[in-house]
Amino acid sequence: MEHMDLLFYHGPITRERCEELLGAKGKDGSFLIRDSETIHGAMCLCVYKKKVVYTYRILQTHTGYYTLQASSGVKEMFFRTLDELIHHYKKRNQGLATRLRSGVKRKQTDVESVVSDEEPDYENVESSDYVDVLPD
Repeated sequence: MEHMDLLFYHGPITRERCEELLGAKGKDGSFLIRDSETIHGAMCLCVYKKKVVYTYRILQTHTGYYTLQASSGVKEMFFRTLDELIHHYKKRNQGLATRLRSGVKRKQTDVESVVSDEEPDYENVESSDYVDVLPD
C-alpha cells in the first residue's frame, strides 16, 4: 500500500497514543496519520492545536482516491495519494482546525514489532525446562 511509506503514517496506534505523540511535540499544526479504530480500512488525520487533537477521517474511494471528512460546508475533494492530501491541507483556510505544519514521524517500533536475532529458536533449544508434549 502506498501510505505505508509515509514517515508520519503510524498504522494501528490508539487514539490515546496519538494524543501522547502530538502532545509531546506540543506545536500547533503538528499532525500524524493513523488507522481508524472504528472503521476498518479508514485512516485518521490527527492535528494538534492549542492542546487539543482534532481528528479527521480519511476514506479511500472504490476508485482508489482519498478524501477527507472535514467540516460541513467544506467541499469534498479527492486526492490520488496521501502526499497530495497532506500538501493540500498545508495551505491556509482549507476547513481544518489549523493548517498542517509538521508531521510527527513514526519510529519503526510504533508500526512493526521488532524481532531480535537474539531470541532463542524454541524448537531447537535443548533444555530441561522444555517438555515434549507430542509423541514422536
